[in-house]
Amino acid sequence: MNATKNNFKNIAFTIGFIVILNIAGHFVFKRFDLTADKRYTLSQTSLNIVSEVKEPLYIDVFLEGDFPGEFKKLQTETQQLLEEFKSQNSNIIFQFVNPLEDEDNKDKTMQSFMERGMTPVNVTVNDKGQQTQEVVFPWAVATCGNRSVKVPLLKNMMGASTAQKVVSSVQHLEYAFSNAINTVSKAKQKKVAVIQGNGELHDVLMADFIKSVKDNYYIGPFTLDSVAKSPNNTLKYLKKYDLAIIAKPTEAFSDEEKQVLDQFVINGGKTIWLVDQVNMEMDSLYNDSGTNLAFPRDLNLNDMFFKYGVRIRPDLIFDLQNTPIALATGEQGSATQYTQYPWFYSPMIYPSQKTKNPIVSNLDGIKFQFASPIEVLKNDIKKTVLLESSKYSRLIGTPAEVSLKIVSERPDQKDFVGTGNYPVTVSLEGQFHSVFENRVLPFKDPTFKTKGKVSKMIVISDGDVIKNQLDKNMQPLELGYDKWTNNFYANKEFMLNCVNYLLDDNGLINIRSKEVDLPILDKEKVYASYTQSQVITVAVPIVILLIFGVVFTILRKRKYSK
Repeated sequence: MNATKNNFKNIAFTIGFIVILNIAGHFVFKRFDLTADKRYTLSQTSLNIVSEVKEPLYIDVFLEGDFPGEFKKLQTETQQLLEEFKSQNSNIIFQFVNPLEDEDNKDKTMQSFMERGMTPVNVTVNDKGQQTQEVVFPWAVATCGNRSVKVPLLKNMMGASTAQKVVSSVQHLEYAFSNAINTVSKAKQKKVAVIQGNGELHDVLMADFIKSVKDNYYIGPFTLDSVAKSPNNTLKYLKKYDLAIIAKPTEAFSDEEKQVLDQFVINGGKTIWLVDQVNMEMDSLYNDSGTNLAFPRDLNLNDMFFKYGVRIRPDLIFDLQNTPIALATGEQGSATQYTQYPWFYSPMIYPSQKTKNPIVSNLDGIKFQFASPIEVLKNDIKKTVLLESSKYSRLIGTPAEVSLKIVSERPDQKDFVGTGNYPVTVSLEGQFHSVFENRVLPFKDPTFKTKGKVSKMIVISDGDVIKNQLDKNMQPLELGYDKWTNNFYANKEFMLNCVNYLLDDNGLINIRSKEVDLPILDKEKVYASYTQSQVITVAVPIVILLIFGVVFTILRKRKYSK
């Protein structure tokens, strides 16, 4: 009888404790991140962005269905991160959707996704020699009110396995979703000017970049043609912008135009310079001889860059770490085939492990074309080399003949001893001095300053980094995609990072530096010891459970048999 009363008391106490704990949990909420890398602990920037969501924000994640193991991992990590967002603000509502659940409309659904730029991924699953094909849409869409933005969940990485892509993508998840939430929940504020008037790239050759920037900022063309007639008014209107992009100019800048751009910088305006210091284009090589002359291009910007703290040399970088080109081989007509060859004038630039800047953190290879080296000069401006050529690169002085025949040559590595690591992208930050300091001004400006606000700029020694290709219908392709080799480079992500870094006041770009140590199962080791793995993961737990059950039963019988 006493034992029954004691059991009843224990049960009542346990139930009461659980009830009290649940009531306390309703008023006091706390989540604990027990991971070593704190991957589920949101940064303060993310917390600030999430806290400002005042109306329902819906996130549809298209990672529902029968996936390979790697994508299951991506699905789990995405769900846990979104649960963390939701725990901070109940206005964030998410769901996982299988877009291909309706078999009858499967093709139509895939077509609609591709038209929106959300391309599927065909995944080959190897399971002990058996291969199956799966279609996965690694995308999400965030919607708030009438604003919507797509969120890429899987990063493109050339030559990487699916497991490696998933690890890199998980590191990118918090930034991707925080950026999307910030985009759809806040009105656009910053303005970006695409400078025109000096032979810069046509809009259609930057269409994908411009379209992507529009998600977060106002962006539009700004011509310098009016400088000749009304320089002060041109400068006045340019000052209303926060960032100016000068993409591959081919005509020299007048001193009046330089003064306008210079005073834009001095007054705190941010700039991205994409400058070809050597006149050379791939299209000019597609002739009967397959050759053309590369020679220095005078844009009348050398003194400006020198004053700011850099110098772009009129040389070409010849790099053994490069991107391929596809050239026609065989007879013309139906027998024509395209073969890929290494193109030494197109460096494949990987961010250095030494560079911790968020612009290039966790980035794949970036394609450059006829790039030039940047010299970093000494002055008071803080300079950071973001990208540089490989250690197996050297310089070709100009004028020089460039020929397609170089693809058949095999350079001697001895020629690269003591060379290499030439900067091709440099960020500058500080209080810039005007290039017209202690000089006669090209035009009178009552607001002229020789030194102004702290500002930033990024100098890239190749204008083609921002250039997208066109399809057969002359429609722009995604930036970074090479239709001739079917390779995908990280140019788009790099350029968007540059814009976000220069305009990001809330530190969102810094989330990119977060590192996640995601353990991935080594399938080769598992397959090599498949039976042993099954015994450890399946049989051993069952045996332990049986032993525990037997021991518990024996002890219970001994206790109550008395």
